[in-house]
Amino acid sequence: MAAAAAAKIAEVRETTRVERIGAHSHIRGLGLNDSLEARNVSQGMVGQLTARKAAGIVLQMVRDGRIAGRAVLLAGQPGTGKTAIATALAASLGHDTPFTSMAGSEIYSLEMSKTEALTQAIRKSIGVRIKEESEIIEGEVVEIQVDRPATGVGSKIGKLILKTTDMETIYDLGGKMIDSILKEKVQSGDVITIDKATGKITRLGRSFARARDYDATGHQTRFVQCPEGELQKRKEVVHTVTLHEIDVINSRTHGFLALFSGDTGEIKPEVREQINGKVAEWREEGKAEIIPGVLFIDEVHMLDIECFSFLNRALENEMAPIVIMATNRGITKIRGTNYKSPHGIPLDLLDRLIIVPTQPYEEKELREILSIRCEEEDCQMTDNALTVLTRIAKETSLRYGMQLIMTSFLIAKKRKAPEVDVEDIKRAYTLFFDDGRSVQFLREYQQEFLYSADDDVQMEIEESDQ
Repeated sequence: MAAAAAAKIAEVRETTRVERIGAHSHIRGLGLNDSLEARNVSQGMVGQLTARKAAGIVLQMVRDGRIAGRAVLLAGQPGTGKTAIATALAASLGHDTPFTSMAGSEIYSLEMSKTEALTQAIRKSIGVRIKEESEIIEGEVVEIQVDRPATGVGSKIGKLILKTTDMETIYDLGGKMIDSILKEKVQSGDVITIDKATGKITRLGRSFARARDYDATGHQTRFVQCPEGELQKRKEVVHTVTLHEIDVINSRTHGFLALFSGDTGEIKPEVREQINGKVAEWREEGKAEIIPGVLFIDEVHMLDIECFSFLNRALENEMAPIVIMATNRGITKIRGTNYKSPHGIPLDLLDRLIIVPTQPYEEKELREILSIRCEEEDCQMTDNALTVLTRIAKETSLRYGMQLIMTSFLIAKKRKAPEVDVEDIKRAYTLFFDDGRSVQFLREYQQEFLYSADDDVQMEIEESDQ
């Protein structure tokens, strides 16, 4: 029974480490060198050297804060890596720079106006780095003494001895501080910090001087040096939040908890004006700085003329992020009008955009991408099978080729093969149609489907005869 329980616990722990594999989970960055030149294969990115170099220049301008209020359009055929470049850009920016991703069709399904949805997306993409000084106590724990009442009734009292390399001090502890120490599991030899304003206790790690106290320590144990100088110090604390988070916190109808529920609703313009004024004051006083982030709008042709008009005006605002759009449309109608325009975007907005084209992948690049995806999905594949899969992706689409990786792997697993072979690829290709073969199938058997195109033609003929 104990062995079975241990096995179940191990299985649960193993499950928690599993990460979901997405279409772009293999991308770690843009794959550029120090001079912003794109490597052919790097950080999960393959090919598209010109587009990646252009994205690298945009990345540098974002980091320097020199391109706020600008817009970039990634335009190319389906399956040419537009979303991959945006994902790589987000990975290269890191956690400090806000990055918001949305699809053009999202704004029609939200319980708010289209302009409010775009406003919230824009303000989610603008960071505010707030600086403040706080007094802290930092030192190595020498001893903790906790005295509990013999009767079990009454408050606990205790003493905490902290030291640095230069001094040692005894602090009296109240009930709340004792509870915080017990909650953080602080013990002798730990290096801790105590915020004097809030009383918050933070464990920084174990002191190197106490590294030999135990024969074995966990892999998560962190060792740090004993602090130097005085115990009480003034430390600058930096918080990075977005303008949207400040909006929600200061909106009385929603409050702080709306950040977790996601139901923020519409926020009054008066609230945003007050926040903009307050942030401007902090900037003048040197307490805060603005971090222009990135708003990525995929399938931007799904926006209508009202949204394009709003974006055109929003890009002129000084509190505007970098807007990166992506589309796979050619000359098509602008949604909400009968006018046609390149990429379905009005010409006055198109004139503001820096357009970065993406080109179809070559066969060698397709093979490299599929090889990376096989590694990401933990799929072993023979060279001959990879060659066949590359040819299929070239003749159909890269996305279809990527879909066949896992299906063929499961087919190979069913016959207990250690790796995917050509026959597994062929089997998966037979079972699952690409769009070309699906269209061909419909043309052959459209009479047997409901509401086929021939039915519409027949109805038109009958109406004309009447």
